Formats: sequence, structure tokens, C-alpha cells
Amino acid sequence: MSTKYIFVTGGVTSSLGKGIISASLAKLLQARGYSVTIQKLDPYINVDPGTLNPYEHGECYVTDDGAETDLDLGHYERFLNVPTSQANNVTTGRIYQTVIEKERRGDYLGKTVQIIPHITDEIKNCVSKLGNKGIYEIVITELGGTVGDIESLPYIEAVRQFRYEQGTNNVMVIHLTLVPYLKAAGELKTKPTQHSVKTLQSQGIQPDILVCRTEHALGEDQKKEIALFCNIQDNAVIESIDASTIYDVPILMQQQELDKVVLNKLELPHREEPSLDMWKQFLTGFKNPKTTVKIGLIGKYVELQDAYKSILEALVHAGVSNAAKVKVVSIHSEELNDENVQETLGELQGLIVAPGFGKRGLDGKIAAIKYARSNDLPFLGICLGMQCSVIEYARNMVGLEGANSVEMDIETNHPVISLMEEQKSVIDMGGTMRLGAYTCKLEEGTLAHRIYGRTEISERHRHRFEFNNDYKSQLEKAGLKTSGINPSTGLVEIVELPEHPFFIGVQFHPEYKSTVANPHPLFTHLVKAAVLAKTAVAVD
Repeated sequence: MSTKYIFVTGGVTSSLGKGIISASLAKLLQARGYSVTIQKLDPYINVDPGTLNPYEHGECYVTDDGAETDLDLGHYERFLNVPTSQANNVTTGRIYQTVIEKERRGDYLGKTVQIIPHITDEIKNCVSKLGNKGIYEIVITELGGTVGDIESLPYIEAVRQFRYEQGTNNVMVIHLTLVPYLKAAGELKTKPTQHSVKTLQSQGIQPDILVCRTEHALGEDQKKEIALFCNIQDNAVIESIDASTIYDVPILMQQQELDKVVLNKLELPHREEPSLDMWKQFLTGFKNPKTTVKIGLIGKYVELQDAYKSILEALVHAGVSNAAKVKVVSIHSEELNDENVQETLGELQGLIVAPGFGKRGLDGKIAAIKYARSNDLPFLGICLGMQCSVIEYARNMVGLEGANSVEMDIETNHPVISLMEEQKSVIDMGGTMRLGAYTCKLEEGTLAHRIYGRTEISERHRHRFEFNNDYKSQLEKAGLKTSGINPSTGLVEIVELPEHPFFIGVQFHPEYKSTVANPHPLFTHLVKAAVLAKTAVAVD
């Protein structure tokens, strides 16, 4: 069977949830026995989001093969429990970079390089690449931005061409749009959706399905009106009402029979009815917790939820695994110091110090880690959070005054965190960090070993700086255990405190590998430790 392609576009406004709809549809098709993958086409000119400020773009998600990608790929993996790759996220910057490189090599034989056909051909090539692997029966491609944006025009044109070339039975378009509720009028308005579809039609594309985001249920008359004016079948108007959690959306889409409409449009057999028993069990656990724990998340981008999206979702997965609701308390690291740390952290049952770059907020993170270490508060440090735990221990337990990372203080007398050797010659910032999955060996009998239940793991990385092995013996003698080591480089990946109930720092990013089907053990054990801490306080 040849690969079928689904394109998901958006109109009226951004942030309608194209990524969640794409992931939900993929989940339903997967549950019917189809092999599915999802791709994100981003219209910005950055080659990837690796150099973007989190305030601009949210978190940068990293794949096993070391691609720095859009955070929507995290949703794809969390829903499908299938890894993505470099091929699953393409930007305008990458498209233009590839085309310019081809032009410089002379691949175009002296022809004038233009948007059509060269840019659109490269976009189509990126879409086809996933289908040509022979792995996937269905490829879903989400187009970033909204229809009508000037930067989206080449992608819309590429979709039009692709549909013409592949045939209408092999390609379909789902358009996600907004049906706003006007409180003053007391009614939903379909006109923005109509105008959005007209914009799409004017660019040569007739959508097959409309997914309508709404705060209130659409009546049958409104669905018929949308179908009539937008030139689609009545059953192809799908209501996407606001949900209490993103994990409700696959169930809501199943109730709307989105998967059936899609299969009919693509002339695919329905196969078995999708079994979402595991998913429903997860939702039941999520909505019926037996206890609640407060876990602090300390970072410098906490004003923007998307900056730590994967951590927040990993805590959701871990909470359900422990029959607990995790209430995340976001704490800005710049507002934390030795004077207010007791007041700020005193009511918490667990603590995460988040990844990041730069010295801003460093002192607050160090103060928080000192508090967690001294007060037996369950602690997980991720990437910079792990490095900060080493700095804190070196200063306060080893007596290395001014110990620091060379990222924060190039002149420090005690560089307990140093620049990786291969990073010393790096000039370009984009795509040059230590990225992707690497192996880590765990020492038997350690907390890390008990958490993972095995001696070898693979986790994803995104960093330039590392634990300085020149200080390893000194730190270990003082009680800081290095329990995880990269077998090829000797890089310290994990540190822990054996005398502490739960204190662990990891150089990698475990949040990237947590899914609904497989919650990450570091987060599940952190939440378990938090539940135990709460129980111990209640008993006391």
C-alpha cells in the first residue's frame, strides 16, 4: 500500500492546537493498526529553534538523533510513544539553506532559482522523505502559522502541488479554525471560519475536514451552515470543544468520528475498532488522584509554561503512576535567595531545578539546592540543575570558595563545571552542542541503579559544559556520589547523595523521553519520594 498523506493547517488565530489535533488523530489511527508519523513544518527562517530564546518559542525539544526541534514533536512522542527524528521537523531556514547549498554546488545547472519550483520542490521532498522510508502507512504533516500569513504561502503552494501530483485519494487537508463566542451577542460566530476557508480556497486548496475550536458546543444548524458555505460534507465538520486536559482530545475526536471520516476520505479500510483502554485508564487515574503533592519547579523562564513543557507533562505522567496529583509551584530563580528560601520552599514535598543557560538566576538555584540538601527535600536537578548541585556541594561541603562553572565565571579558581573539550573550538552556536542520545553506565547499588533497574541507559543531551573530572575524587571523598558515567568519554552524567532520601542530578534531559505509555522513572520516583515525604510529615 502506498503512503497516504494528511496535511493539517490552521486559520483565524495561532495556538488553536494543531499539534494536539495531529497527535490525537495519529493516536486513533495507530490504535486501528496503522503505522503513523507526524511532521512539523515551521515557517520561521531560523534553521532550527536551538538558538531561539524560550520566551520566543517555548522549549527546544531534542530527538534521539540530535535534532533541535519544535516542542510539538514532544506532543507527538508523548501521544504515540514512537521516537521522532530530524526529518520530523523542517523550517523555512532549512529549506532555503538546502536550496542555496544546491545552487552553490551547481545542481540547478545555471537555472534561475525561484520560490516555484525550487523552494516548493524542496518542501515536497521533505514531506516525501518520511513516506519513502517504507515504514509509515500514513504521514501527518502539521503546517505552522496560519493561512494567509506571507511566510506560509510557499508551504500552502507546495501542498497544492503535492496533492495534484499524488492524487486526491492519497492526500487530504484538515483545516483547524476558530468559532468564537461573542458574549454580548450570546452566540457562536461561524464567519471567521468561512473567511479562513475562503483564504485557503483562494490559494488553490479545498479542505476535506474542518476541525472547529470552540468554547461552546456547535449546534447541528451551525455545522450545516459551516459545511454549506465551506463546501464540505456535514460529517466533515468536527467540533473541538475546550477540554480540561490535552489527554482528553483523542477521546473527544473519537466521539466525533474524526478517524472514520479520515479513513473514508483516503479510501482506507477501517480495520479494528481502536482500543484506547490504556489511554482511558490513564485519564481515569489523572482525574481521580488519591493524594496531592507540591513540587517546586525553579527556572528563569517560569512565566511561560511552554518553556518547560516536557517537564510539566513528565510530572503529569509520573503523578498518574503514583495515584497523585502533582501541583507544580513555579518559582523564578531570580526571586529566590538565602533569606526567603525557607518561606518559599517550606511547603513543598519535592523540588526540580530546571535546565537553562547563563548566569541569570544562578544564585537562587544554588540557594534552593542547599535547602533541599539540608532539609531532606526530594530533589531532581536537570542539566544546569545538576551542574548547580555540583557547584553548591563544592562550595558548602568541600569548602571550595567561589567554585563555579566556567560558563558563569571564566576566571573561577575552582571550575568544577568546565567546557567540554570538543566545544572549545566551536564558533557557530546553532546545532553545535552535545546533542541527542548517549549511553550511560550506572553503578550497581546506587539510587540511579534502583530507579532505572538496569546498569546501562540511553538518554538525550543538550549541553556544552560538563562535570570537571579533576574534582571528582575530592567531591566523592566529601560524599557526592558519581553514579552514572558515559563509558566512551568518562563524562559524569549522574550525581547523587547516598545519605539523602532522594537527591539526584542528571546531565541529560529525561523529560524528553517520558510518554503516556512509559512515564520516565526519574520523575515517577521523584513523585513517589514526594508522596512519602508528605506522608512522613502527616505522621509526625
